Amino acid sequence: MAGKIKTMIDSIIQQRAKNNPMLEGVIRTKLMLKGIDSKKYTAQSDDDPAVISKLEALVKDLK
Repeated sequence: MAGKIKTMIDSIIQQRAKNNPMLEGVIRTKLMLKGIDSKKYTAQSDDDPAVISKLEALVKDLK
């Protein structure tokens, strides 16, 4: 299923930032520090299991 990474990134940003542009920037920076460039992924991007596992671990850390 292509685009799962993009969906997960968007969901994390939406849940954590709650439409606050400053927090969106902070969360994108956190993703970059974890090695995930949110601007690199689109709805047509292939799903990389390693990136998906990093995002799942990040979600657990943010809770």
